[in-house]
Amino acid sequence: MSRDIGIDLGTATVLVYVKGKGIVLEEPSVVAIDKLTDKVICVGREAQQMLGRTPPNIEVVRPLRDGVISRYEVTLQMLRHFLNKVCGSSLFRPRIMVCIPSGITEVEERAVIDAANQAGARKTYLIEEPVAAALGADIDISMPNGNLIVDIGGGTTDIALISLDNTVVAESVKVGGDKFDEAIIRYIRRKYGVLIGERTAEEVKVRIGSAGPRPEEKYIDIKGRCLSQGLPKAIRLCSSEMVAALDEPVSSILEAVCSVVEKTPPELVGDVLANGIVMTGGGSLLYGLDYRIYKATGIKTRVAKNAVQCVARGTGKALDNLSRTADGALRLSKPRQEAY
Repeated sequence: MSRDIGIDLGTATVLVYVKGKGIVLEEPSVVAIDKLTDKVICVGREAQQMLGRTPPNIEVVRPLRDGVISRYEVTLQMLRHFLNKVCGSSLFRPRIMVCIPSGITEVEERAVIDAANQAGARKTYLIEEPVAAALGADIDISMPNGNLIVDIGGGTTDIALISLDNTVVAESVKVGGDKFDEAIIRYIRRKYGVLIGERTAEEVKVRIGSAGPRPEEKYIDIKGRCLSQGLPKAIRLCSSEMVAALDEPVSSILEAVCSVVEKTPPELVGDVLANGIVMTGGGSLLYGLDYRIYKATGIKTRVAKNAVQCVARGTGKALDNLSRTADGALRLSKPRQEAY
């Protein structure tokens, strides 16, 4: 029998869910390429270790940007690698469901479908990330009851009000974990005159990143290159600095959430107040972000259990409904389901 596979094709991380087994793979969306031969050297964690440490002939790339495919051929190679790792040399081609941002265009959808089909899918289905996130957070979205989901990934933040298995109001902004990292790099460059890399910025974000004040100050010592002297320089950062550093991307997310709340139909506002806002995705783990959303909207906000894996788990749950859908590529959660 063919296996059913769910893929959270994220800007920062790819998670693969196999029906009956759960999440079997969680690797960075990073590929190392030999520029002289155009051959892929390694994929995932091995490639991530090379970030900022490669000779001129090796390029380390992230083939997905802002939640969509930016380098098609590299994405295809990455997908093939991960599927081979999961399925081995199986003769059966699996049915695959892939998560996509809610604001994706038809051209970008087609790129995802083509990549999955060429990577080895027998049939490809699409599901919007907020819908998958709600399923993964164990929310019953089949009832006429409004649930507001905020999914913060590496490249995008998807906010959606879901009722009766469909999106009622949605907004997608190209702000996520990557923008948090970029904001930290800019802040340190501006305040300290020190240049740091993406991996260091991510470590700062994970260790002391904050959207609001912490009860106790946290510190981290990092090293970078002094822009005036060109020499290595060590600096100490504190968590209260991160509130200022991350204010711009955090404010963009708050505006998007408030926009969706303002567009929520009156009949569903009461449901949202009762159910609260549920946050998923790696970006939702930023300290104090749930409280900032609560302060901005007046609606209680919580981070889902296993927030990073919610989208992948939800994709796996959606696979159970494939027997009731039409053949071919299908996008779940549109007001009218459309087959390609």
